[in-house]
Amino acid sequence: MKLLVGLGNPGAQYEGNRHNIGFMAVDAIAAAHGISTWKSKHAGLLAEGSVGGERVLLLKPQTFMNKSGDSVQQVARFYKLANADIIVFYDELDLAPGKVRVKVGGGNGGHNGLRSIDPQIGLDYKRVRLGIGHPGKEFVTHHVLGDFAKADKAWLDPLLGEIARQAPLLLKGDDSGFMNKLALAVKGEEPAKADKTAPAPKGQSHIRQARPSKPQADIPKTGPMADMLGKLFGKKGD
Repeated sequence: MKLLVGLGNPGAQYEGNRHNIGFMAVDAIAAAHGISTWKSKHAGLLAEGSVGGERVLLLKPQTFMNKSGDSVQQVARFYKLANADIIVFYDELDLAPGKVRVKVGGGNGGHNGLRSIDPQIGLDYKRVRLGIGHPGKEFVTHHVLGDFAKADKAWLDPLLGEIARQAPLLLKGDDSGFMNKLALAVKGEEPAKADKTAPAPKGQSHIRQARPSKPQADIPKTGPMADMLGKLFGKKGD
């Protein structure tokens, strides 16, 4: 049995927050795999079902982010789960929006959810880092506790959908395959790059500009003046 933990804050006012992308990921997995019954147990919302033929527990701690470890530890102890069977989904400031990295162990990176979990169960559990981008140090709190913007749906919806579809890869230990599938799903939703051949907005210029055409001067065919002007204007054959 595997335990899939989504980190976030409980309550309707936090549902759309970037900090709650862990909850969103676990909800997407539940919806895609027909897991619909959630029970209030072990200081969290707990559901049980099957993903890719493997029995799983889905957990959304209801203790608020900085106490997440209380719920995770209770579930792990009750079901006698090893850390190798625990996978935690959470928001990662140090990854660009839509980027995903999977790792086992490591530091908490200042994340309050991990900071609560680590001392209670240890470090060697699997972490799925879901990028939300970094707004700058002074704006972090507002950013993580702010809702995703409408424009974010272009990458967020494909990401969550693919997390749900590819969860069996994660459960089988194919972390690279899981990350590759997610990267391909989100890549198709990235904004198109600016067309460098399009006219520049008024008052602006492209980094690369077309070179001005060479002057069409009448160049004498022979003599010293012809040689000099040929070099200046790029006479063919020089």
